This record gives sequence, C-alpha cells and structure tokens, in this order.
Amino acid sequence: MTEQKTSSVRDRQDPLRERYENAPDEAAITDRARTTGGTDTDAFHGHVVPGSEDHGVTWSFGIHRAVGGHHDAPNPGDVLCAALGVCLDSTIRMIAERLGVKLTSLEVDVTADVDVRGTLLVDRTVPVGFQGMQCHVDIDAAEGTDPKLMKKLLAAAEHSCVVLQTLRSGVPVETTFDGADNPGTG
Repeated sequence: MTEQKTSSVRDRQDPLRERYENAPDEAAITDRARTTGGTDTDAFHGHVVPGSEDHGVTWSFGIHRAVGGHHDAPNPGDVLCAALGVCLDSTIRMIAERLGVKLTSLEVDVTADVDVRGTLLVDRTVPVGFQGMQCHVDIDAAEGTDPKLMKKLLAAAEHSCVVLQTLRSGVPVETTFDGADNPGTG
C-alpha cells in the first residue's frame, strides 16, 4: 500500500505510455466480473466477483423493489452508476495530479432513470434500459488555480473517462449461453 500512496501518477503512467507507444498491442486489456453461487440464493439476491484477478472481494447484490426485489443491497443500476462515478472521479484526480492542480474537494454523484414497464413486459413500446443518466461533479481546487487550467482538466477528464465514453457511444455486447441446449443437464 505504501507504494500506491507515495507513487505519483506520472511515475506510474509515464512508463506505461512509453511502452504502449512502442507496443500498442500491450495496451489492450480485458476487465471482468462474474456472478457466483448459482441458484443458492433467491431470485432477488446474488453475489458478484469484480475483476479478472483474485482481489478477494465479493459484492452482494439485490434487485430493485420496482421489479419485485427488496432493494436491500446495491442493485445492478446502482452498480452501473457506481462504475461511472468511480471512473470519472479517478480520471479527474489522475489528470489533476498530472496538471499540477491541487483539488480541495471532489464528489461525483450519478443517477440513472429507467421506466421498468419495458423490462416487466407491461408495455412493449417502452424500451428496456436506462433512458438517461445524470453525472454531477462537485469540484473545488486550491485558491488561485487558473480557471483555464480547470477547464482543461475537466475537458480532458470527460474525454478520458472510459465508462463515460462507453455509455455515451455504446458498445457491442455478445451474449452466449452454455447448457441452454440441454435443460436439466448443466
């Protein structure tokens, strides 16, 4: 942990930037999450392991009361909002450090709006999925920070936030089902 706290963003990123410039194929990474537990819980609860490595972390999740769940644990929409929030927060902080901007406060608040009639098949004209997301950033920098530098910081962060750009542009998602051809044998 000490290295993480004392290493600067430049110390950690500059060697990576140089490496990826010389070997672009090394810049392609894959993130992952997988649910665990099969059917050992009710339909409204489960567990997910985030990350492609064993971080030793398992999150419990629940389902929103609007679709019959108890909403007694983070639901998938909450996790999506969290992904955007942490991505934008960390992107802002990394770029601020690279630019030499001293932040005195930063909070990212993300909300997402969905009409659940689509997912519950109540009204097939209602699209399944979030119809909109709002991302509010409350940020303050040290007194005397050049407003032009803050504008540059925020534009760079918005451009560089992977989750924000993915949500804005969409991404192809392929779904496969193993065992679907042989019910009861999987």
